[in-house]
Amino acid sequence: QVQLVESGGGLVQAGGSLRLSCAASERTFSPYNMGWFRQAPGKEREFVAAIRGSASITAYANSVKGRFTISRDNAKKAVYLQMNSLKPEDTAVYYCAAGTQSSTYEYDYWGQGTQVTVSS
Repeated sequence: QVQLVESGGGLVQAGGSLRLSCAASERTFSPYNMGWFRQAPGKEREFVAAIRGSASITAYANSVKGRFTISRDNAKKAVYLQMNSLKPEDTAVYYCAAGTQSSTYEYDYWGQGTQVTVSS
């Protein structure tokens, strides 16, 4: 069982930046693919970004491409989401996810989420 704890959310003005962090409990972290998802009020959860295990191949939703960057530090068992040029429509609860499935969009473990609010 992998436990994930997100941090770094908060309130920011449009155009600002935030960096989300996700710490994993799993001792062997590097094989896990990691993803970030978000869920806005009244909407379904949506994919934001993903990074593969050792190869560090990344993928992004079109809505965040060029503004968000996902990265990982396997030694620290952590994954990060650098969010720049934030927009009010980025407001959501952001979730970290971990898994070993081949799909970029399917994960086995989820964190509790961290709130990101972007004011206009």
